[in-house]
This record gives sequence, C-alpha cells and structure tokens, in this order.
Amino acid sequence: MNRIAAFEKVSFEQFEKDWMKNFPETENVRKIYDSIKLPERATTGSAGYDFYAPAEITVEKGKSTLIPSGIRSRIEDGWVLCIFPRSGLGFKHRMQLDNTVGIIDADYYNSSNEGHIMVKLSCDAHDDGHCVTVNGGEGFAQGIFMPFGITTDDSADGIRDGGFGSTTKR
Repeated sequence: MNRIAAFEKVSFEQFEKDWMKNFPETENVRKIYDSIKLPERATTGSAGYDFYAPAEITVEKGKSTLIPSGIRSRIEDGWVLCIFPRSGLGFKHRMQLDNTVGIIDADYYNSSNEGHIMVKLSCDAHDDGHCVTVNGGEGFAQGIFMPFGITTDDSADGIRDGGFGSTTKR
C-alpha cells in the first residue's frame, strides 16, 4: 500500500466558525471539537476511511445538512481524496452527497479555511416524514484516496484558495 496522506483536525477557531454558521444553536462547540475522531479504516481490507459525525446530526427527507467534519487531509501530489456517503446510510435511507462525490485535491490543504472538509448530505427517502439521525462519533461518510493523471500538454499554474468551485473562479 502507498502511504500518501495524513488526516489532521483543523484549528478550533476554524471549526467553531464553520460549525456555528451551520448550527448556530450549539452551546458548547469546544466539547464537540474535542470529541472529533480522525477518519480511520475498519479493517485491513477496507478502501474507505470512515468519517465520524462530530455531534448528533439529523437530516430530514427532502432537506440537506452541511456537516463541518473538523478534518483536513495532507495529500501527496498525484492523489485525490474522494468522499462518498456510507453505504448503509445510502442503502437504508437514500442518503447522498449533494455533489454526488466530494473531491478533495492535495492543494486544498493550504486554503484559507485550512482545507476543512465539509460534507453536505441529503435524504431522498420515499417515506413521508422520514429522517435520519447520525449520533456523534458514528460514521456518516467515507473517503477513498485515488491516484490521478494529467494530460501531456497540461499547463495549469493556478493557486487555490477555497473549496466549492474555487478552481473555476478566475
């Protein structure tokens, strides 16, 4: 196996800013931050690293919830981290990422938001009134590192600063 990345927590200040933007009613953000678990694989044969909910998260049918994970990843050049929903949540509750697959590029680590990985989940269940609750510390997404190539005539020289859509803002 190639060892090409490492997970870290973002700073408390970055996490607090992003968490309160999405969950303003939270009383003790420090407690949530201190309980964040770094992603890990469950077995030696697992490709995916489980991302754990920082706190209890509920997603109602037909709605989306943006989850600040508290995590960033230092990734070697030539690799990308792809984020997917946990298989069980997708199968049982039709939970999905709003952007279908999250792409975390190696240069995202140095962004002004510290490369904070955010996951926006929605619930597309068929049952009326359906909602899904993921408890703090439970897996809600998985990340898989994949190698990638570039074209022979590639001349990209831009510098990233941000997440969603930042590489097309020129």
